[in-house]
Amino acid sequence: MTETLSYAHGVADVPLIGETIGVHFDRTVARWGNEPGLVSRQQGIAWTWRELAEKVDAFAAGLVALGLTPGDRVGIWSPNNAEWIIAQYATAKAGLILVNINPAYRLSELEYALNKVGCRALIAATRFKTSDYIGMINTLAPELALSRPGHLESSKLPSLRAVIQIGEAAPGTIPFDSVAKMGSAVERMTLGALAGTLQFDDAINIQFTSGTTGLPKGATLTHHGILNNGYFIGRIMRYTHRDKVCIPVPMYHCFGMVIGSLACLTSGATIVLPGEGFDPLATLETIAEARCTSLYGVPTMFIAELDHPDFKKFDLSSLRTGMMAGAPCPIEVMRRCIADMHLTELTIGYGMTETSPVSTQTLIGDTLEHQTGTVGKVHPHVEVKIVDSDGLIVPAGTKGEFCTRGYSVMLGYWADEERTADSIDKAGWMHTGDLATMDADGYCNIVGRIKDMVIRGGENIYPREIEEFLYRHPAIQDVQVFGVPDKRYGEELCAWIKIRDGATLSADDVKAFCKDQIAHYKVPRHIRFVNEFPMTVTGKMQKFIMREKMLEDLGVAEIVTA
Repeated sequence: MTETLSYAHGVADVPLIGETIGVHFDRTVARWGNEPGLVSRQQGIAWTWRELAEKVDAFAAGLVALGLTPGDRVGIWSPNNAEWIIAQYATAKAGLILVNINPAYRLSELEYALNKVGCRALIAATRFKTSDYIGMINTLAPELALSRPGHLESSKLPSLRAVIQIGEAAPGTIPFDSVAKMGSAVERMTLGALAGTLQFDDAINIQFTSGTTGLPKGATLTHHGILNNGYFIGRIMRYTHRDKVCIPVPMYHCFGMVIGSLACLTSGATIVLPGEGFDPLATLETIAEARCTSLYGVPTMFIAELDHPDFKKFDLSSLRTGMMAGAPCPIEVMRRCIADMHLTELTIGYGMTETSPVSTQTLIGDTLEHQTGTVGKVHPHVEVKIVDSDGLIVPAGTKGEFCTRGYSVMLGYWADEERTADSIDKAGWMHTGDLATMDADGYCNIVGRIKDMVIRGGENIYPREIEEFLYRHPAIQDVQVFGVPDKRYGEELCAWIKIRDGATLSADDVKAFCKDQIAHYKVPRHIRFVNEFPMTVTGKMQKFIMREKMLEDLGVAEIVTA
């Protein structure tokens, strides 16, 4: 009998979209122009798709009037707002490559990102929380305040010519709303002519990946990759023009821009922004007010919503679907979302920025076991395989590295052939660095990062397994498990635990909970109780920071010889 191997191909009865984002945007407006297109609650905005299109076309013409041409890079450094959505579609129509810049970046990171890809223009918010964006830009480019708007010449930012400011206008910047007034009939004709020359395989978006070591890498994505990924995500969640999608995740990330905005564009659903950044109360209020049918978030966001003291005051009965992704999804959290938030059709997605992003997704109608215990099956038109350290496909049920191939794989890292070659092999497979299994029916499960695996006394331990077990404890709200050096065993497990409000828990309680339930070597030796975890703005846990803190607290070296 032939052994089942961990390989799957997403056979589909629906073809890929062979259009650019700009052409498809116009198709959406023609079909659903009078339907709600964008709601930005904090701005008091509720536009139809046609109203959004008017603003997109005007801004795109203004970008052309500024002298920007296809292939030029335009950065956007802003929290979630209507201007972000306008910029996303206007740059696509003009053939400009939108460069998503993390709103949490500071001076050196901003300088690196702008210069790495050679941004000619930067769209920036004035400020957000503790970030004074315009102040930081002026620190890097003091020439801005004395320059004629659109004609910046900066020694530190040599490619940058224009700073477009959302909101109030600082010296040397161009107000966002003014750009929309710059385009004439000539620029509109130029845009119309461009539509027929732009190709869907053109680069259209650069997203910087936040690695734990080394400088950020600019994943370069195409119209074809992100448009189709959004389309099939929406199809799997059965979106129609009557759906309203609550998007509290950041637009600068694939979760907001693709899974959110582009899934709505390709289905006619409404983009609903509950605020500039994530706030659990604002999200709950928005769902109830707008009668949202879909909700997105990483696990920490769903946890914050479920545990909000006013949670039970809100009518969330309009919800049916959505996606939890961006980090491993705890089974118990998924169960609570289904039971308490009416998210009976909630899906789990798995992917990475470099793959536009989703490679697998659970399906509506999957069993509760599959909904809560896997990341679903391969996406349409995508291939996945699980391989061992020699690159050989492993038998079903065997752990190995998750690899994916297809339309969704990035063109590469911008101006970085070496790191591109390290990630995409000669056969076109993207090596994710994630440890996964695939069962005989094609359902995948992510069991950890290859670099996260802990080896204690020769035993391979996958932190996610321990996290899933500890989530069962009623006093534990959130938990992160990782390895720290140990003289005797090489590595030992450490657990950082956040306790639920009003609950009490000790390290001995945790160890007693584990006793006789999991193998002794899987019981965390080091336990710390914390109020919060170091995270990226997208909600991804930064275990390397936790580990560094523990090394400091324990007074141990990074490398220990057993």
